[in-house]
Amino acid sequence: MEKAEIRRAPRDSNLELLRIATMLLIIAHHYVVNSHVHTGVLADPYTWRAAFTVVMGGWGKAGINCFVMITGYYMCTSRITARKFAKLLGEFMFYQVIIQAVFWLTGYEPVTLGGVARTLLPFTEIGNNFVGTYLLFYLSIPFLNLLIRAMSERQHLRLLMLLTFIYVVFGTAPRLSVAMNYVSWFATVYLTAAYLRLYPKRGWSRARPWAIAAAAVAALMILSMLALLRLGARMGAFIAYRFVTDSNTLLAYAFGVCAFMAFKHLRLPHSRVINALGASTFGVLCIHAHSNAMRKLLWQDLFDTRAIYPLPAMPLLAIGSVLIVFAACAAIDLLRIRFVEAPFFRFWDRHWDRFSARFHAAEDRAAAKFNIGK
Repeated sequence: MEKAEIRRAPRDSNLELLRIATMLLIIAHHYVVNSHVHTGVLADPYTWRAAFTVVMGGWGKAGINCFVMITGYYMCTSRITARKFAKLLGEFMFYQVIIQAVFWLTGYEPVTLGGVARTLLPFTEIGNNFVGTYLLFYLSIPFLNLLIRAMSERQHLRLLMLLTFIYVVFGTAPRLSVAMNYVSWFATVYLTAAYLRLYPKRGWSRARPWAIAAAAVAALMILSMLALLRLGARMGAFIAYRFVTDSNTLLAYAFGVCAFMAFKHLRLPHSRVINALGASTFGVLCIHAHSNAMRKLLWQDLFDTRAIYPLPAMPLLAIGSVLIVFAACAAIDLLRIRFVEAPFFRFWDRHWDRFSARFHAAEDRAAAKFNIGK
């Protein structure tokens, strides 16, 4: 299995392009919500500058749905291997430790016992940390695939209807609420992508209708942001993202599904450049969303969003900041893949079979001792 994975077919460049677009949307979201630029928006919410900033930052949660949809599409007919998970976990921990060490050594952030513990532990919370939550969700995929294979199409659809009612209706409708858990929400998005792949319908295989649907949902998202920006100004509160505030809101969910299907059926020739950049997107996320210290470094120190906000060239500078962050992080991750990940997995491939055999033998002995069946 491990050797077969090494000889895997090239990824689809259309979905890798979606990964890139998704990560740009997430960075733009962080540009707005992880800086203090919203203070300028609240100070004068009726300007084109405020409208541009709000719209620019409103796509991060929908982008997360696109990212997980891609995982669901690929993995619902595949299987998790130790190598795949080690690749994700190793990438995350590499940046977790290296970046934090740099912050400590340069004095940018003080060393604390809690900080050391958070750096060395891959999982410290389920609620808000996308990367750690995504890794835990990834471990649930083998069990989700067992469920998918055991269900009929009708059962699969009924389950999706139940989950979307719980998460989307309660996550969107006023006066209703649901306690958000990203592991189970990602499972909902995963099951959505699996249904779309396993049970294709007539008319689903064209990109244009899905692109039109995605554009229509995007227009509704923009209208909701601008209308709530004005309403919030009268209330003295920033509520522009009320209907896109999390991944389980109706508009964010619908946009994720429609955008995914539009890119899925986009006819795009194989591109090594797109595929290489697409492979770096998880690393881009790990780097630029590493910690509060990284958010401060990027959006308050390096790119002073509050200083940029009143400038006439603000839109160009804001978009340029997003592109620079993506390009710099992608370049770093491509170097990591070549000089760290590739040598490590050459070592892994030489020794994994022996290690795996010992692990399974120990597991079998423990199972026999406690009378646990396979």
